[in-house]
Amino acid sequence: MSSTNPLRDAQDRRLPRIAGPSGLVIFGVTGDLSRKKLMPAVYDLANRGLLPPGFSLVGFARRDWEQEDFAQVVHDAVRDHARTPFREEVWQQLAEGFRFVPGEFGDDEAFDTLRTTIEELDKARGTGGNFAFYLSVPPKFFPTVVRQLKKHGLSEGRDGSWRRAVIEKPFGHDLASAQDLNQVVHEVFPANEVFRIDHYLGKETVQNILALRFANTMFEPLWNRSYVDHVQITMAEDIGIGGRAGYYDGIGAARDVIQNHLLQLLALTAMEEPVAFDADSLVTEKLKVLRSVKIPADLGAHTVRGQYTHGWQGGEEVCGYLEEEGIDPNSGTDTYAAIKLEIDNRRWAGVPFYLRTGKRLGRRVTEIAVVFQRAPYSPFDTTDTQELGQNALVIRVQPDEGVTVRFGSKVPGTSMEVRDVSMDFAYGESFTESSPEAYERLILDVLLGDANLFPRHQEVEESWRILDPIEDHWERHGSPEPYTAGTWGPAAADEMLARDGRSWRRP
Repeated sequence: MSSTNPLRDAQDRRLPRIAGPSGLVIFGVTGDLSRKKLMPAVYDLANRGLLPPGFSLVGFARRDWEQEDFAQVVHDAVRDHARTPFREEVWQQLAEGFRFVPGEFGDDEAFDTLRTTIEELDKARGTGGNFAFYLSVPPKFFPTVVRQLKKHGLSEGRDGSWRRAVIEKPFGHDLASAQDLNQVVHEVFPANEVFRIDHYLGKETVQNILALRFANTMFEPLWNRSYVDHVQITMAEDIGIGGRAGYYDGIGAARDVIQNHLLQLLALTAMEEPVAFDADSLVTEKLKVLRSVKIPADLGAHTVRGQYTHGWQGGEEVCGYLEEEGIDPNSGTDTYAAIKLEIDNRRWAGVPFYLRTGKRLGRRVTEIAVVFQRAPYSPFDTTDTQELGQNALVIRVQPDEGVTVRFGSKVPGTSMEVRDVSMDFAYGESFTESSPEAYERLILDVLLGDANLFPRHQEVEESWRILDPIEDHWERHGSPEPYTAGTWGPAAADEMLARDGRSWRRP
């Protein structure tokens, strides 16, 4: 007897994609990421009816908790951070599938308990043997956890069931460490069952870059060196390092953000049209872009790093990076990085891509600005157009997600005066449905086995190939330039663009 529903049409967009029988094991379940993002995302998926009825969540951590303690922790995390309203009946059904396994990552006994727990859940909840292992742990523990999964027979599903590994960044701290990590993980899990999470790719606005470009004929014909003057990709944060001193010091802004988020945004902005919207086609085009990236010959002139100092932000006095708790007062770690890259291909030759990221900047914003060339000839007097800048298309990734188009328009009146105006599209105003959290989309994709939005190991390695020479140069030359907290970064970053006759956008 066929199990397909004759009333269900694969083409019907109203029917959501629902995960089949499955469970999720979170290592490091007591950490911040798990409490603030992963558990609330699991609840939101259940609340939206996108998880199977028997879905199970297993937490693994070094705490001596009872089962009830774990359920309480998840309950509090969901209540504080979930996007959708709390419903008791959804919670009750979900909570029946919760299990907690205490233990160290090197502890064989704990992994035996984990295997037994998974087998019990299979029988009790009908998970079909399908489990994803989410490594929400510091990268130094990845090899241990992955090898333990293999040793205890957890990494391979039986009778057609699947087992998947989910890894959070950072994927190494340079090319060599990324290759080592990939080798360890791929010894245990096949490449197509490894999901590297870059939460930026789960954001609706990032996926909208592809829709904007390839579903509309009004943008793509201009998306090239004949019309584009330059591209600016910015990820600014208004916060300091918070409690992440242990992770952040020695890593810095470029490794933390440029290597993954910003180079992924560059690849999506610059790539050619894929033959289909599937993982293999997307990765093929993104890899072509990353392999065509050319770093500047003069790294001193075209890269900048900075470090925030004491200042005022949002009406509050804040300390400098070197005064943060747990930071070495002689630390040379960058909290701001800006680099100029070019893409050596027919579409983009000669168009600079400026990438910048930093902490304690003017405000929290991530955006991609495609800045167009000035009109080659203007019939208007220069006095008429002195308030006219360059046309720009700005994709706002966060916050207030949307797209802005900036162009010149005549000012009402008797004289011919042309000035910049903006047309704005905001997600929140154009759609009644609120955008799901990035982790909702990504966890659902992991359970469905859909790898569209996950960077492959080749992309990770190409990104390190781009960043490593820049980091090596910084290591050998000077120290980060100080900038006052609450400003838009060091003066050298403005000078870097000024030398090219350009300036940074004020987001």
